[in-house]
Amino acid sequence: MIKNDLFLRALKGETVERPPVWMMRQAGRYLPEFMELKHKYDFFTRCQTPELASEITVQPIRRYGMDAAILFSDILVIPQAMDIVVEMKPNFGPYLPNPIRSKEDLERVIVPDIQDTLGYVMEAIAMTKEKLNDEIPLIGFAGSPWTILCYCVEGQGSKSFDKARGLCFSQPEVAHQLLQKITDTTIAYLKAKVEAGVNAVQVFDSWGGMLSPTDYQEFSWPYIQQIVDALKDLAPVIVFGKGCWFALKEMAQSGASAVGVDWTCSAQNARYLTGGNITLQGNFDPARLLSPPAEIKKRVTQMINEFGKDKYIVNLGHGILPNIPLENAKAFIDAVKEYKA
Repeated sequence: MIKNDLFLRALKGETVERPPVWMMRQAGRYLPEFMELKHKYDFFTRCQTPELASEITVQPIRRYGMDAAILFSDILVIPQAMDIVVEMKPNFGPYLPNPIRSKEDLERVIVPDIQDTLGYVMEAIAMTKEKLNDEIPLIGFAGSPWTILCYCVEGQGSKSFDKARGLCFSQPEVAHQLLQKITDTTIAYLKAKVEAGVNAVQVFDSWGGMLSPTDYQEFSWPYIQQIVDALKDLAPVIVFGKGCWFALKEMAQSGASAVGVDWTCSAQNARYLTGGNITLQGNFDPARLLSPPAEIKKRVTQMINEFGKDKYIVNLGHGILPNIPLENAKAFIDAVKEYKA
């Protein structure tokens, strides 16, 4: 049994004394102990070495005592497993030298054996569970199929992912076949993570907001729904789409346990759009952590009051930025722990 099960109780919609708190990208670049490892090992070495991934996962927990840990990894381990080369270039980001832009390209993309290709993730889960010692739950995650497609087609990060959207609109059959291969791989991957011991999973649709509401219903949402359907009876599922306020109703009706909200959608609108019955997670603007600690605490308290303490998980509206002072991250976590209804 997990000793601090606040996060799991909030996912079930139970009444809690205060909401749980964790931060997207909490294991990362704002921590000096993370930067030490970053200088020694390249990005995918850190992801693919279970000892390193588990150590990075627990670093923020030791420092701040969040109510949940999220396994250190990357959404792009999925295309790597599918025989798509992914490199992480310093000062550039992800680079995929052989993007998928035609039916011929698609033929070399496989749906892999997860234990063969991503077994190192399952080892990292086992090591992390040992380190956490059932103190708090562990979250596993994956990118949404649409978000993965964006990188696979574009070949790198982008502000608009025009090539990815262009493939969907000019060769929809190729896009849908690629999306289905990614979905099948992701379902197998998340199921393996649950079997390995994660207590909940989150699907990140980081680039969902690039699509119009109509195109979202064709190229993103049906594939996320497949993932929720496959996982919801095995573990709680959180769905988070950046810029996807227009899909909050579908997300709330999907069978997911919780829906993440970014900072552009108010608590009132999020509750209204989701029907008021599902657990919500979010939605503090990550850049707001550059405010003075006292201001952060005031705004976090206000945010909890607006969402309500029940059916709510405190988080940022996207990942923590690398330039956030340590005391400001602490103020965010402490404000939740000190919250009195």
